[in-house]
Amino acid sequence: MTRYALRHVTAYRYETKVDLASHLLHLTPREVPGQRVLGWSLELTPGATCRAETRDHFGNGITWLSVETPHDSFRAVLDAEVEVAFAPPPADASTPAWESVRDDARRVAGWQAMEFTVPSALASAEPAAGAYAAPCFRPGRPVLEALRELTARIKRDFAFKPGVTTISTPVTQVLAGRAGVCQDFSHLMIAALRALGLPARYCSGYVRTRPPPGQARRQGADQSHAWVGCWLGPEHGWVDLDPTNDMVVSDEHVLLGWGRDYADVSPVRGILLGGGRQTLDVSVDLVPT
Repeated sequence: MTRYALRHVTAYRYETKVDLASHLLHLTPREVPGQRVLGWSLELTPGATCRAETRDHFGNGITWLSVETPHDSFRAVLDAEVEVAFAPPPADASTPAWESVRDDARRVAGWQAMEFTVPSALASAEPAAGAYAAPCFRPGRPVLEALRELTARIKRDFAFKPGVTTISTPVTQVLAGRAGVCQDFSHLMIAALRALGLPARYCSGYVRTRPPPGQARRQGADQSHAWVGCWLGPEHGWVDLDPTNDMVVSDEHVLLGWGRDYADVSPVRGILLGGGRQTLDVSVDLVPT
């Protein structure tokens, strides 16, 4: 088990005054098996005129707020303490053939898995992505073995290059450019799995900023991170895989929540009256304690 102190700072500056703002924040660490939230706080500047804590369709914690005083900046600071000890995945060979998982997703999984086979705006079931993944999914191959190979292949084939994509860059463009960041690689993997009929969900959170001694610093550690939840069938349930770093999620990640793609779990989104152009600064610290 690893205990982390987490701080996530999001700071917007606006060209002109914002007269009225309404925001939806996904900045609440999620309680799940293997992750315990010991405490959290969310400081807002300026303070919210109205604020409500609730949950979205996927069960993620969300904060709705409105700011009704004119302001030229907005700052949200999350501080949290979280314990992480995700269970190890099953042995690769003990997982069913991927075709069996595909068929079970259609017949017996229920909507909680089935809805993650459906194309979404940022992770459609892109045929080109399916063709990229197909060599990993040979007939009869255990699903987790195939998933591990796909995760390693994405890490090997794609360069981590901030600035060459945006969050709305299509999966086909990422495939063509062979570069991007964690959100791109997660969308690519999800699109590939959906093209094969397998449930896959987008996971939003953080990856450890200080690696164990002698190990390389994790890519994507300066801001919010993303990885992929993969369904292994009714017996084994979900396992999380990080294609950016080619690893199974264990004790170096902290989960905020999941959805169909980034749009479902964007840390901060909102509607503004006024403001003009804006600049955004984000910093994340995830430190073992």
